[in-house]
Amino acid sequence: MNKITLKPLQADDKEQFILDNQEAFRYGATEEFGLRDNHFEEDGEIISRATIEKAIEEGEAYRIICDGEAAGGAVVRVNGNEGDLELLFVSPHIHSKGIGYAAWCEIERMYPQVKVWETVTPYFEKRNIHFYVNRCGFHIVEFFNSHHPDPNDPDGDSLINDGMFRFEKVL
Repeated sequence: MNKITLKPLQADDKEQFILDNQEAFRYGATEEFGLRDNHFEEDGEIISRATIEKAIEEGEAYRIICDGEAAGGAVVRVNGNEGDLELLFVSPHIHSKGIGYAAWCEIERMYPQVKVWETVTPYFEKRNIHFYVNRCGFHIVEFFNSHHPDPNDPDGDSLINDGMFRFEKVL
């Protein structure tokens, strides 16, 4: 088993964190849709720089470190006994090695006061859906789309309106 730790994001690593996050999300969309994808928040990126920067600014950002090397990242936002997993990504070059699950377990350990975790992922991210439901114990509780928009997204983000699952994990 690899040694997994979460290290608070440092200012000098923020740019690489953003690029690594975009690469991980782009990989999933390209795997599903090929290069014809139309699910981008910004030109060529599934998740925009602005979305990542906002998550980092409003939450606690961590680098996932595997055997001393950056392997991904996570951003969480905690308010009392409720937590939002804003971002969780692992480099696509090292998928299926248990790194994401180990990172998730570490997040739960770091925030024992959280009794309800929430996250979202696009409908096409089958790998993510499997991960959250089958590995981490989340349940799908809502499906945002054009007929059922996210009430927390008054601007009607096109990616969400195209289909996002909302997950909860009650501890």
